[in-house]
Amino acid sequence: MDELLRMLKVASQGFHCSQILILMGLDAQGKQNADLVRAMEGLAGGVGFCGDICGALTGGACLLALYAGRGLPDEGEDSRLNLMIAELAEWFSQEFATCYGGIHCREILDDDPRNQSARCPGIVTKTYDQVKTLLLNNGFDLSEGK
Repeated sequence: MDELLRMLKVASQGFHCSQILILMGLDAQGKQNADLVRAMEGLAGGVGFCGDICGALTGGACLLALYAGRGLPDEGEDSRLNLMIAELAEWFSQEFATCYGGIHCREILDDDPRNQSARCPGIVTKTYDQVKTLLLNNGFDLSEGK
């Protein structure tokens, strides 16, 4: 299924920005993990819908960590992880802070939840594309996890 269609489908099922991003990564790896998707909801809406840092940015950082992070006691974190997250954060700020006056959900939505349907799909899509670019540029195979 086309990535954009998949994102629209999961969004129509009520999943939020951070959850959509992790679902895309899990899909690419041929995996399911309801516990992880459930946990990602805590980042939605700017950390529990507090309006803080956009869940697309924090979800994107988590998606990078899905590929490069540490998950087992005998496993190491990939040395490129924090560099990729820093690149993502810098890109996100350049891409969206100039448009919306910041990278917090309340700024992006201009304190009006009605802006969500117009702004968030593009932000999530662009963030997913940027995460994929960072992973591919650093030699990760999107179809494989750790």
